[in-house]
Amino acid sequence: MNARTLHCGSVMHCLGNPASGGRLERFEKGALLVSADGYVEAVGPEEALLPGLDAEVVRHDGHVIVPGFIDCHVHFPQLDIIASFGEQLMDWLDRYAYPGEMRLADIEYARELADLFVDALLAYGTTSALVFATVHPHSAEVLFEAALEKDLRLIAGKVLMDRGAPEALLDTPESAYADSRALIERWHGRGRLGYAITPRFALTSSEAQLEQAGRLAAEYPDVWMHTHLAENDREIEAVTKAFPWSSSYLDVYDRYGLVRERSMFAHCLHLSDAERRRMAESGSAAAFCPSSNLFLGSGLYDLERMREAGVRTGLATDVGGGTCLSMLRTMGDAYKVLQLNGQVLAPAEALYLATLGAAEALGVDAHVGNFVPGKEADFVILDPAATRLSAHRDMHTTSLDERLFVLTTLGDDRHVAATAIKGTLHSQA
Repeated sequence: MNARTLHCGSVMHCLGNPASGGRLERFEKGALLVSADGYVEAVGPEEALLPGLDAEVVRHDGHVIVPGFIDCHVHFPQLDIIASFGEQLMDWLDRYAYPGEMRLADIEYARELADLFVDALLAYGTTSALVFATVHPHSAEVLFEAALEKDLRLIAGKVLMDRGAPEALLDTPESAYADSRALIERWHGRGRLGYAITPRFALTSSEAQLEQAGRLAAEYPDVWMHTHLAENDREIEAVTKAFPWSSSYLDVYDRYGLVRERSMFAHCLHLSDAERRRMAESGSAAAFCPSSNLFLGSGLYDLERMREAGVRTGLATDVGGGTCLSMLRTMGDAYKVLQLNGQVLAPAEALYLATLGAAEALGVDAHVGNFVPGKEADFVILDPAATRLSAHRDMHTTSLDERLFVLTTLGDDRHVAATAIKGTLHSQA
């Protein structure tokens, strides 16, 4: 970009968690001012920002401008197996996930899939993500290359897995450490990229490998740690048998220094109160994966208890257990999961979980998540009239909150008119 740009339309963003006293700021006729180098300069009513302004004006009449969506847990290799029928977690891994991930041993295939994945994120309005690769170091390399080209804020890492999976997908404690360290040195902090130490889950890492993961976490305190926790009852039973000394599933990770700031645990469906307290005091966060939890029959996330315990939560698609990369659809599924759990997810909090809340959970809220001046201008232009049905329904909405809820119920990639990365629009036309 070579000029300041004023984007005009209906604008919504969160200044805190609306469920905990934070505010959803709304401007029916609003505007977002973006600097020439891609940062937010101002947000507010169009009538207050437009007069006398030296900037290019881009009109998005009838559209809704929201911060770029942030996906807190997704597997890019599992695009190959999305919508695979009929299993719960442990059998699904053996039947679908592991065979699919073996294909990424071919670096050219991995590169092709990484390019598809990054383009798909943009098409669905996702501008930041925390991503699983595979055990192959080059799977992380090609993903970082694709993200760097499009300037996404992306955090990823090669999977650590030295047992409990097919031989072709196993590394060793020593290679896991060496490969991860080399990737950290090459990619962490480059552009908007970050590295995540990524043990798949406790069952697929030996104690020796978890010790090496903890060594990396101690040596590189500013990288992330990304894994799974308490997703499935059968999984939890197996963890208890594999680590008889542990007091809980979380305790396995804690023993090796992996429960800390910048640790993201996906799912967290079957936690004790003690585990929630430990997550909160350590600064760890949880990824709420409603679509995947429904699809694999894993359980229902308890947002209310996590909030009460002080555990930060971000929303996540968890493709390929999740069935779509759309954060709009994921927001809709979150509403349904919480309805089943006797809780209500208001549209404002749903937006928070997919934007600022996700940024806070990942510890990147100083950079993205809302339109506070000085933050990177990642945003999405949503078209409520993208389909005949949603256009008809939108005619009968009476507030921006209601428009947002309709979009989370009826919306998908067709409703993403454009996605902006640091102010640069990527059209979906």
